[in-house]
Formats: sequence, C-alpha cells, structure tokens
Amino acid sequence: MAKPLVVITGASSGIGAATAQAFAADGHPLLLLARRLDRMEALGLPDAMCRKVDVRDREAVHRAVAEAEAAYGPTDCLFNNAGIARLADVTRQDPKEWDETIAININGVMNAVHAVMAGMIQRRHGTIVQMSSIAGRKVYPDHTVYCGTKYFVHGVSDSLRQHLAPHDVRVVVISPGVIETEVLDHVTDPKTLANYRANKVRIGGGISADHVAQSILFAYRMPQNVLIQEICITPTRQEY
Repeated sequence: MAKPLVVITGASSGIGAATAQAFAADGHPLLLLARRLDRMEALGLPDAMCRKVDVRDREAVHRAVAEAEAAYGPTDCLFNNAGIARLADVTRQDPKEWDETIAININGVMNAVHAVMAGMIQRRHGTIVQMSSIAGRKVYPDHTVYCGTKYFVHGVSDSLRQHLAPHDVRVVVISPGVIETEVLDHVTDPKTLANYRANKVRIGGGISADHVAQSILFAYRMPQNVLIQEICITPTRQEY
C-alpha cells in the first residue's frame, strides 16, 4: 500500500532536508518547498516533487500543494519548517530584519497551514508539525524578534490543536536547541554571531539535524489517536 504525501517547507537544507531524507527512506512521496530549488533537487530523493516557493506567497504555496496532491494524493503530514533567524541586539537591528523574520516565521507558517488544514479536517486525518525553537519557550539575548515569532508558533499551535483535535488531526511542535545547521548564515550582527559561536563551543557543539528528523518521524508514526504535543530536543550540555 502506497504511503501518503508529506509536505515539507524550508526543505533545501538543515532540518528540512534531513526530514525529507528520513520520510523518503520511510517510503513517503514528498512535496519539497524552498527558495533554493537546486539544493532540493540535489537531494535526489525518489517520488519528490521540488518547487521553488517562498512561503510568504500564499497562492504559490496553495498551487504547489494542489499540484502534489493531484500526483500523490492528499497531504497527510505537513512539516512547517521554513524559517529565518535574524539575530541581533534589537536596539541596533535594522527593522527590515524584523519585517523579514515576522513575514517568514509567522505569515509563512500560517500560509502553509491554510493550504492543508481544510483537507485534513474533511478526511479526519492528518498531522501538522510546527517548527518552533527552544527560543519559543525561553528568551535569549539578541533573539528578541526571533523569540517573538517562535512564541507565536507555540501559541497558534496550542489554539490549532484545540480546533483540530476533535477532527482527529494532530498538531506537533518541535523545539530544537542548538543544531548543526546553516542558521548562523542569517545572522548579520558580528557581536551576536561571535557570542552565539562562543556559546556553541562552550556546550560542545550542536547536535545533528538527523536527530531532529528522526524525532519528527517517530512522532508522526505514532497511531493517529496518539499525539506527542511537543518535542524539545537540545544538546545534553545546553542547560538553558
């Protein structure tokens, strides 16, 4: 029996790419969405439709989901992973970085949810995995706007869970700590970047994106009447 479609946003690198590989290995067809098409295609995954989509474009997200569902059937899992970490001292940070962070980490999240939610409710089946962060549970220096967007993910996910649970649709929040990804590529403030790197060295480095991906797959593979509401995963030495 063919396995159902999994949609992953921000699938070109890091946790998104690792999760795409994990679900592909488990036999799922995939819709991979990101702005870097070449990176997604380079993964070479079977039954993977790759589309260059910016999650800020609600109509583009909807078109891609409709195209993938026409080919592979209904979306059973959305990994709402696309995000950006523009970290800086908020008193010095360019407000354009606030705008970008909010548009991707908040509007982008809601655009992807909107593309799959109605179908999941109708089918009374589905799982939405929301990418948050330990920075959505605690505040950190120079994470002000980023923390705000991840607190949003937690809050909206709790509300979505209340709405969707009676329809047997699950909402899972994944909250990683320091992970070995390209997240630092988004940091333009030199002092913030230096402090982040020093803390990363102090705790012995981040953990692999593969560990996060396997945690997501584990939560998804639970029976539909079993919901792991949140996974907070960090390096052992990351005590806060």
